[in-house]
Amino acid sequence: MGEEIFADIIIDISHEALDKVFQYRVPFSLRGEIVPGTRVCVPFGAGNREREGYVIALTDRTDYNPEKIKTITRVAAESFTVESQLIRVAVFLKKRYGSSMLQALKTVLPVKTRVKHRQETTISLALTGQETEALLDEWEKKHRTARLRLLRALLDGGGRLSKEEAVRQCRLPLKELRKLEEAGVIRMETRVAYRDPFPQFEKKEVTIQLNEEQRAAADVFRRDLAAGTAGTYLLFGVTGSGKTEVYLDMIEAVLARGQQAIVLIPEISLTYQTVRRFYERFGARIAVLHSRMSAGERCDACERAEAGEADVIIGARSALFAPVKNLGLIIIDEEHDGAYKSDSSPKYHARETAIFRAGLAHASVVLGSATPSVESFRRAEKGEYTLLTLKKRAGTAALPTVRTVDLREEFRRGNRSVFSEELKGMIRDRLAKGEQMMLFLNRRGFAGFVSCRSCGTVLKCPHCDVSLTYHRNGRLRCHYCGYETTFTRQCPVCGQPHVAAFGLGTEKVEAALYQEFPGIRVLRMDMDTTRRKNAHQEILSAFARGEADVLLGTQMIVKGHDYANVTLVGILAADLSLFGQDFRSGERTFQLLCQAAGRAGRGDKPGEVVIQTYAPDHYAITAAVHHSYEEFYRQEIAYRKLMVYPPCAHLLVVLVQCGDESSAVLASVRIQKMIEKSQEGEKEPVRLLNPGQAAISKLKDLYRQVLYIKHEDAARLEELKSRLEPVLEKHPLFAGVQIQFDFDPMNVY
Repeated sequence: MGEEIFADIIIDISHEALDKVFQYRVPFSLRGEIVPGTRVCVPFGAGNREREGYVIALTDRTDYNPEKIKTITRVAAESFTVESQLIRVAVFLKKRYGSSMLQALKTVLPVKTRVKHRQETTISLALTGQETEALLDEWEKKHRTARLRLLRALLDGGGRLSKEEAVRQCRLPLKELRKLEEAGVIRMETRVAYRDPFPQFEKKEVTIQLNEEQRAAADVFRRDLAAGTAGTYLLFGVTGSGKTEVYLDMIEAVLARGQQAIVLIPEISLTYQTVRRFYERFGARIAVLHSRMSAGERCDACERAEAGEADVIIGARSALFAPVKNLGLIIIDEEHDGAYKSDSSPKYHARETAIFRAGLAHASVVLGSATPSVESFRRAEKGEYTLLTLKKRAGTAALPTVRTVDLREEFRRGNRSVFSEELKGMIRDRLAKGEQMMLFLNRRGFAGFVSCRSCGTVLKCPHCDVSLTYHRNGRLRCHYCGYETTFTRQCPVCGQPHVAAFGLGTEKVEAALYQEFPGIRVLRMDMDTTRRKNAHQEILSAFARGEADVLLGTQMIVKGHDYANVTLVGILAADLSLFGQDFRSGERTFQLLCQAAGRAGRGDKPGEVVIQTYAPDHYAITAAVHHSYEEFYRQEIAYRKLMVYPPCAHLLVVLVQCGDESSAVLASVRIQKMIEKSQEGEKEPVRLLNPGQAAISKLKDLYRQVLYIKHEDAARLEELKSRLEPVLEKHPLFAGVQIQFDFDPMNVY
């Protein structure tokens, strides 16, 4: 029987004490079936209860007594195998971002369990042309009408027909089709019918000529590819410069070598538009992966990717883990976007994880943006990434004219409207010309907060330390935990009937548009209007067909959408993201303003952008007005260096949560002392900020304390985290306290 084989297995039970490898014997009968990534059933615990687990490695060695090692029972029903490199990606997620191994595995595993495949039966002719002609004559004489319909339908359809069409159109029952199959007239073949979320798209035979800048960028990549050199590229191109055409050219080069590509986009709302462009170029050999698809659709996409039937996989962040076997390229469009950072464990960043995965496969990564993250541009500046630049818009389109409106002056002139007088005039002008507009506000709902005018009480969520948002349906909602209650004018504190809604939300702007411009047609796009499957696609398609004058929305409308008839973009409150506690607030504001401005004037008509703000002289706003990333970057990187913030250092956050506030405070202080003691004698100790309340001090009934740790070397922070984790998990002083780590967070805690 040969030497014994043992499997290292992670048991599928979410418990801190079980976040380790358990070793089992692989029975001889299963040796051909079990490989790293296989889901298996094993006897577990004192009672040997059957549990499922994931094989992460096979070995012929063990440190345990072989006689005491239990044996794998069987391969789990509907099991699947994970590409071995994805196992290593899961290990990276656990090490860098501080999740359990089980959480990391479930993040990278393809969605392929418990989903029934749809079967499709096709009918084809089994006769020669001469035999078919003879049979037609015979059936005409015998008046076999239904059979004649079938033969003619097969001849008209190129010799193939689905079983459903044969039954429905030819009115032939299934038993009659079976008789014809037995007689050798037809063949019936059943195969898996993959679900296609975009059946309406068709491949087009079009030849795209890249302009000089695009060709230069694509040629750098092609030369490196031909030389066998893989690396990371930053494609820095202004909005409308044609980055997508460069992506398509790069992918074409990779596919010509028999490899596969993954394309990440930040918003599900971009999927329809992106898929259409890629489908026209590459046809049905693309697959789509995102969370709004059904489990069956996602399962089919994973299977097609794994089988090599799909060469290009397009999707949001999780598409990074598509089980492709021959990865050649990962493209991250709008790489600066915060959506690429997961907010649930493991809190991975798709950019860093993509670079790690590509390194395992000797593949390349292309990061594309008109407003690159400060981290990425810094790396390109230092030569860690290859910088590719597109400085001009493609075709004849020019960058839009951008102007600011000082809302302080508007207020002094007595204008209390959502819209400045200048923006009102420009909206009327577009309505008269039949041109379209996009209005951007980074806050959904009707009003930002609700308070009592008598005593000043702000109505807050009872489970979170955040104000409730008023919605036009008369409901107050917490956008963090989902708590809802009915709006009432009576104050719960002073009892006076003076509760009112304040602030600005997309619903309120929509109402103001209808009031200010009677007859205007508005489509609103935010989290509240896009909850249904395909809602993004329906809204954007309606706008593309000209069914609305205005597309009003939150940040999901500013990313990558391309409408030739949009000549005006209005940014209603540029300051909403500017003065937060987050050190990235300036960067985020600049990026949003540039991305929003980039939606105007993408066709032959010139575009204009109006930025309404209370801080027109802030460098993030002036740089956006000048379309100058370099102007913004110079000031931002100086600030980051001064404060030792990323990319000048890495940041590790320790979030402490507990239902009892004093316990949370005490635990955070204890962790601080542990870290300080661990750094004694170190030549370059970590920088530790004193613990304090999180920006949202209570969330979902848990009180929150936070510690920030800085160091230039990511490995030092990883090492510190790996030393802390087992102590914090087992120490009785931390019982009942939840402790989470977040490496290089995108948002303040």
